[in-house]
Amino acid sequence: MIKKCLGCGYPLQSTDPKKLGYLPKTKNKNPNLCERCFKIIHYNDAKVVTLPVDEKKIIKVVNDSSNHALFLIDFLNINLRTIKLYKQIKRPKTLLISKSDIIPFSFSKNKIVEWLINYYKIEDDIIFISALKNQNVNTLLNYLEAKKIKKAYLLGFTNVGKSSLVNSIVEYKELNHHAITTSLVPNTTLDFMNIKINDHLTIIDSPGFALQNNIYDNNDIAFIRKVNPKKFLKPITYQLKENASILIDNKIRIENLEKKNNFTLYMSNQIPLTRVYNTSKLDNLKSKVFDIPSNSDIVILGLGFINIKKASKVKIYINNLDLIEIRQSFF
Repeated sequence: MIKKCLGCGYPLQSTDPKKLGYLPKTKNKNPNLCERCFKIIHYNDAKVVTLPVDEKKIIKVVNDSSNHALFLIDFLNINLRTIKLYKQIKRPKTLLISKSDIIPFSFSKNKIVEWLINYYKIEDDIIFISALKNQNVNTLLNYLEAKKIKKAYLLGFTNVGKSSLVNSIVEYKELNHHAITTSLVPNTTLDFMNIKINDHLTIIDSPGFALQNNIYDNNDIAFIRKVNPKKFLKPITYQLKENASILIDNKIRIENLEKKNNFTLYMSNQIPLTRVYNTSKLDNLKSKVFDIPSNSDIVILGLGFINIKKASKVKIYINNLDLIEIRQSFF
């Protein structure tokens, strides 16, 4: 049997340092980790892997199995793209809303669940969870035990916190298992990894799905760090006059074309925001005028969303208009 890296799940090899899974024959400080994972863990040397993730193959493996599926969705990335992929899983499944520790206290989780059921037509159980704060980790384990689930795939998009959740479960159960490598860069987990929690439960960590045509380049580590919130989310509201705009890290421009209106942004507070007036910045990007109904969200895939209370015309400048979704808000 080919030995796999306990950090990323990729088969170990000692012949080509330029290929994945490389483990030097000498300086084997940890023979269970490939060189890449060792450097990520000990030196925070995050290198992007451009290995393509075959969504159809992963989904086929899950659907052809007899196992349950746990699908993590980041609270800031609930959108048509992630929900459609979730619905392709035909096995019994549970939706996990990850990073629940960043959700403002003013948000009613019951109302969010009701909105997911009514708007996105979710018919499965929904659990809010945070690996960082160990919120509801025990609830999840009790849920799996009550359902008599012996094996469960852990699925989700890159950076949603799958491996962090596995590590949190391992730590919670005080298991003697090497921590799975976690990093902000995409494709940290490269293959399926079986983690035996106890005699009755095995979690199968899976490669993360990737957003196509993302708003950022996968090599833009600095921006990836900004996008992924580590602290409690603090919504920011701008009152925009006609033709005033919000610049989001000089990558997106949101221009108000109507009379005065409030725009409340829900995204990582590390992302620079600037209010500007009568500007031509980012005019070189693709743009489109959207008719926004009252109490709607402008969803920016991979980033977050903007809530608008009053109906308005808004012009959006962005590198890819397919990253924009207009939806009914859960507020």
